[in-house]
Amino acid sequence: MIIHVLNQQQVLALSEKATRQIVQEVIAFEGQTCDEVTVNFVDSNTISKLHLDFFDDPTTTDCISFPMDEEEDEPYRILGEVFICPQTAIDYAAKNEGNPFQETTLYIIHSLLHLMGYDDVSEDDITEMRQAEELHMQHLKALGITLA
Repeated sequence: MIIHVLNQQQVLALSEKATRQIVQEVIAFEGQTCDEVTVNFVDSNTISKLHLDFFDDPTTTDCISFPMDEEEDEPYRILGEVFICPQTAIDYAAKNEGNPFQETTLYIIHSLLHLMGYDDVSEDDITEMRQAEELHMQHLKALGITLA
């Protein structure tokens, strides 16, 4: 699997190796396969512009996912591309006495789950998404995989 990791932000030093491990583990844990996926770490201005351009909302957000090949039986499956804003993770962690690296990991998981068909529109969808996120966070913790 080709995992493109593009780091276009400077507020949080993130491990490219750990990012790749997280992506591999999340996709495998979901029992899915793909040939290619892209993870972009971007600043607040970039995520806000994407949010405006694609969702008509100019506010900063944590992550945005763009699924591509939804069917696993594609000859070459590009799962999609995700954009993650570590500044949002830093801000959230500061307000909630959390860890920005763990919060960014959660954003990676959340984004990838969207690429694999999860949604968070209805209450049932949100519950299913949160349960999956928690399972993935526990799985990564058990493996000792961290972004820091």
